[in-house]
This record gives sequence, structure tokens and C-alpha cells, in this order.
Amino acid sequence: MCDDPTLPPEVKRALEDYRELLARHGPTWGEDPIGYVKQIDVDAFMLDESLFWLTCVQRVSELHPGVTEEELYAHIADLDFQRIIRDTLGGQVLDNLAALRVTPEGIRLDARAQAVLDGGPVHTHLLIDSSRKEAVTVHVDDHSYEIEPGGARVVPVTSGSAVSVDGAAVALGALTRPATPARLRLRAGFPCRWTVVGENGQGWYPEGAEPNRDANRMPYFHGDDLTVDVPAEPLTVRVTRGMEYEIVERAVTPDAAAGETLVELTPRRLHNAAARGWYGGDMHVHMNWAGDTVGTPAQAAALQHGEDLHVLNLVAGNVASERVYDREALEHWAGRDLPWSDATHVARMGVEYRNDLLGHLYAFGVPVPPERYHTGFLGTVDWPPNSAACQELRERGAIMGYSHPFHVPIRDDDPPRAALSAGRNCSAREAVADAALGLIDSLDVLNHSSIETTAVVYRHLIGAGNTLAVTAGTDAMFSFNRRGSQSSPPGWERVYARVDGPLTAESFAEAVRRGRTFATTGPFVELDVAGHGPGETLDLELGTRVTITVRTIGPEVTGIQLRTAEGILAEGPPNELTAELVVDVPTYVVAVVTGPRNPRSFHYSGSYAHTSPVYLDVGGAHVAREHDVRWCLDYLDALEERIRSYGRLDTEEQLADHIELLDAARAVYRSRLTPPA
Repeated sequence: MCDDPTLPPEVKRALEDYRELLARHGPTWGEDPIGYVKQIDVDAFMLDESLFWLTCVQRVSELHPGVTEEELYAHIADLDFQRIIRDTLGGQVLDNLAALRVTPEGIRLDARAQAVLDGGPVHTHLLIDSSRKEAVTVHVDDHSYEIEPGGARVVPVTSGSAVSVDGAAVALGALTRPATPARLRLRAGFPCRWTVVGENGQGWYPEGAEPNRDANRMPYFHGDDLTVDVPAEPLTVRVTRGMEYEIVERAVTPDAAAGETLVELTPRRLHNAAARGWYGGDMHVHMNWAGDTVGTPAQAAALQHGEDLHVLNLVAGNVASERVYDREALEHWAGRDLPWSDATHVARMGVEYRNDLLGHLYAFGVPVPPERYHTGFLGTVDWPPNSAACQELRERGAIMGYSHPFHVPIRDDDPPRAALSAGRNCSAREAVADAALGLIDSLDVLNHSSIETTAVVYRHLIGAGNTLAVTAGTDAMFSFNRRGSQSSPPGWERVYARVDGPLTAESFAEAVRRGRTFATTGPFVELDVAGHGPGETLDLELGTRVTITVRTIGPEVTGIQLRTAEGILAEGPPNELTAELVVDVPTYVVAVVTGPRNPRSFHYSGSYAHTSPVYLDVGGAHVAREHDVRWCLDYLDALEERIRSYGRLDTEEQLADHIELLDAARAVYRSRLTPPA
């Protein structure tokens, strides 16, 4: 809480400011109302994000036939997102969204009744959904809403609100039902993630806990030996502790007369990565980034320990304006472990550097705050290039990588232009240039967007001679209770790094810098190439035969691929796969692990893991496959066109800085096409 007496005064003041922004503006916190900010208002009611955006695209196409792709994305911000939510729900009601149907025939309230233990009012939201041909006026307490013909509006209500439509009162009894109170005590023996859920998907939480929902819309909270007030009726209790543990659940009906019903559940450990020298981290987590509530250091501590997340990078970053959230926390704790860190859990404040034309970068191990956190927002220029931020932060000792890099589905043989999505968004467009110049250490191949697309680009980059680690960043946001995978707990994707000696921020960063990593949504992966693991280089003689083995641990694995720069070397079932490779050109070896979506993974496309490469040099020559090098060169040409056409630049000198960066990267790639003397 912001009244925590242990908080530094400047952090406490910042949290108080955030609470004022939330109270004044709602979940957008008053940010510039561009498309993804307007979406924040309806995030809590979005069941299917892809369907939501598809509906937006269809609506713009209907309103503005013949628009270009760039114009289409600009027009999306003009849409009525509350109507889009009504249309994508298609008549469904949610546990947090009842529907007031205003039809030509009358008025109807559709709701999933929520149990009430003490008779107090329930706070929820009401979708006013009109199919009438004339406008209607809806009063909710002291507010009046004019609903246009066929319109929709989402408004906050309580079960005790006074609601009327054109003067006719609406009874809200369907929102709630009385229930007999009881109490659960939950005990695992160590901090865990708990779910307590009952009828109609209603979640139950300890006093003071945030009402969080994960990407599967399941309620959750963290801790151990907790009490929860619940109804005396059938409930499901579930417990887990991040990806290294199984999920255990039990059906229970609390006894109201017993005073307290004890539920002891301890999740079994599936594997112990730290015992093998591997530590898992999440490189991209926000404490605050607008949202339904205000995230706090105490909440971050509970989440990290409850998920047994070894390394937590809490990034300071902006949304769509000048304000940089959690900047005060970074300025206070920069270069130091956060107070709840211990021998196996390290938390640091970091940075998300953001530009919506060039891409978003994470920085970990930031000893001193940067001079600049973002460019290109509120109509400001897209200058300097992201490379300037990379250079500044790396000079200060941080490791850098592009977050949530690529989004549009592409295949291995697609041209590079296919990876350059339209519109201003978080695509890592500058990554191909920065990788060539050695300005970034990694790519978040595992992210909340398209893992498969990012993996394709990543393999082009390492095939073209770049040395990059695979990392993972969830973009989890503690200030959102319901935002799909971003309101899931941190660490649902992790980068595991093989650390020498004790875990510290420095030893973890060094392991990432050296590429000793794999990233995963759950499975543990061991890649062995002639006794060497990810990040290592073998300098071989032409024609050397090497044995490659990959082993996996985890119930979600259904397939394994071994890949080189030339493509798939071998495929097989889970657990273990071995192949032989005769090395006749410089190449690399990576392992890719796949499986179906399951409760342990919150990514929409299922279970996935990808290792960093073991590099196989030949006679001192490093991999630089011509196809991949030319792919990167073509990509840079396409990026230059995009910057010239859509970059916000005031002077020719600013454009020249971008072209100079691209030319420097082109020179590096072209040098790799020249055979050594």
C-alpha cells in the first residue's frame, strides 16, 4: 500500500499520485487516447483480444472503404470500443459485466449472480445495450447517459445503484444472491499461487488482496497460511508455484459452523532448475502502467516469491505521454537489489525504452537511470534512433534486448517485409540493425505476442552472423486486474540462464550476455552438442561429426525439433532426441520444444521453448548463411522506406541519423557476404 511506512518518500508520493490519476480518469490514468490506451477502458471485458481487433478492422473497413493499411490503423482509435465489446461478446454476460438489454419490446437485465456474504453492495459494471431505433436516456445514480440508436455503453454500478431507462426503474436483484458465510484457511508450507473459485466463476480472495484474473480468467492471489471468507457451498481450491511446480486442486465445501475449514495443499516440484545451475527470470514486468489499481513493492514481493521467480526485472516506462511510471522507484533503487531479494530471488528496477515506430527495449542491471526513456509520443519526433538508448544503457553496464518484437504471422521462407507490421506499435523494427552493430544482447523470443514469428526472425538474425541470446519477457502489469496474459502473474514465460556460482544480478546478466540461455513457457530443456551447451562455440575441422542431444522435462511437451542454420535437422517425441551432424559449413544448433495450450502456460498459442544456439565454427569462420544475410539486408531496405514514409522527423539531419545507422548495419552484413581471404 502507498501508506507503507517502509517505502522511500519519493516512491510513496508517486504511488499516491497514481491513485489520484486512477480516481480522476479511471483505468487510462488520463493518458493520450491513442488506440491501445482507449483499449484499456475495455480490457477487463475482453474475452478474445484477436476477435476484438478483427472486429475493429472490419468496422473501419466498412466506414472507410479503400483505406490503406496505415490509414486503417489510424482510424481504429476513432472507433467506439464499448460498442466493439458489445459486438464481440455476442450476447454473453461476464462475472464482472452484466447487461441491460434495451429492446423495442422492453428492458431486460442479464447477469451472472454473485454471492454476497454480508449483505453489502457488490461493485461491478453494466453494459447498456440498446437495439432501439431511437436514443434512450439511462440514469445510474447521479449520472445520466445518452445512448444513441443501437448504441452501447459500459458503466460502473453497484448492486445498490438506482437505475432507470427513460424514467422507468430497473431492478438489479439479478446481480446478487445471498450466501451463508464460512472461512477457509489455506496452507502449503511455502509461498504459492492460490485460486478459490465458486459458482458462476466467482473468485474469492483474502482481505486486502487484489482481485486478479489470469489469461484464463481464473482468480489468483499469493502467499501461505492465508484465510479467505467464502460462501458455505461447493468451491474449487487450486495451488501452484510457477512453472517448476505441478497444479493441485481440491473440491471443498466449507463448514459454516466449524468457524474455519483448513485446506492443506502442497504442489509437487516437477524439476529444480537452480539445482542444475539454471535460474529463471522475467525481463519485462511493470509494477505500474495505468490500469485498474496501483501496483506496489509489497505486491511485487508477494508475486515473485509466490511464483518462485528467481529474477524479476521491474521496468520503468511510459504509456503514451511524458510520464514514466515507477521512475521514482528506479531512481531510488538503481543498481541495488530490491528489499525482498534473497539468495535465490533477485529483483531489480530496470527500464523499458519505448518508441512506437522503432520498437521497445528492456534494460536489466541498470546502475544509473538513463537520460531519456522514450521518443515519438504526443507527436514528438522519432529521434534519435533507438541505438542511442542502447549505447547509453550498455555503457552504464545494462544488458539490452527487444521486447515483444514481432506480431504478424510469418514463415521461415517469407520475405522480410512480411515482418514489418503496419501502424505505430511495439514491433522491434530497428532490431535487425542494432543486432548487426552489437548494440543488443538478446531478443525476447518468448513474449505475449507472436512467439513463432519472433523465432523466425531470431533464426534469420543468428544465421546472418549475429550473436544474440534468447530471452523472455511477459510484459506482466501489476496494476491490471484483468488484461489477458498481462494480468497473469510474472514469470509465466521465463528465460533460464546458466549461472556460474551464486545468483546475483551481475552473474545472471553475464550469463545472458554470453547466450547461456533458453526461454520457455514451462518445459525445462537441456541442449548438448558434443558436450557443449547454449552460448558456447565449437571451432571444428571441416567434416567433423558431432552428436546432438536434447532432453526435456515437463508434462506439456509433445514435440522437439533440432534446427541448424540450414533448417530442421531432426524431429521427435518428448523427453529426449538425439541426432548426428556432419559439419560441412559454419552453422548453429538450437532446440525448439512445442506442445498444446495447458493451464501452466498463459500463451494463446500453447507451450513453447527455444534455446540459444551452440555455434559450430569451421576453421575459425562463424556462421553467416547467405540467405539470412540477404534477408537482413532486404529487411533494412524495407525499414528505410518505412522510416522515410512514416517517421515523425523535423529535419533532414534527423533522417540522416537513421540512414547512417542503417548504412552501418548494411556494411556489417555485406562484409559477411565476402568470403575470407
